[in-house]
Amino acid sequence: MDLAELSDRTEIAAVLTRYTRAIDTGDFDRLDTVFTPDAAIDYTESGGIADAYGAVKPWLAEVLPAFFPKRMHTLGQVDVELVGDEAVVAAYFHNPMPMVAEDGTEKVVEFGGIYHHRMVRTADGWRSRELREEIVWKRT
Repeated sequence: MDLAELSDRTEIAAVLTRYTRAIDTGDFDRLDTVFTPDAAIDYTESGGIADAYGAVKPWLAEVLPAFFPKRMHTLGQVDVELVGDEAVVAAYFHNPMPMVAEDGTEKVVEFGGIYHHRMVRTADGWRSRELREEIVWKRT
């Protein structure tokens, strides 16, 4: 592995971190540094939507705080396949989120899965052109 590949992998890892931090902190404008403007995003396996980034970003900002006021991702192993200025990335995640149950108590909903990104090198650095969330397990 040469220095350029190490640098690319480090930058891609930073994109993944920016994504989880943006979601977890509610700083949804930070997602502009994660996705290309024309990115396709698919959250259907977790009950969400599949659409272009421009539609998904406001949906996240409205829905996540309403249902899950607290969010916390942990990323695990990350597999990166680099081919020139593109990369196929699979990142394991664990995402527990407390929510208020119908009886007023707090319960934790947990998702475990894999984020599948197709990333591209842009003038502003690596960005995700496509994200598909694969849910491997869910606990409520």
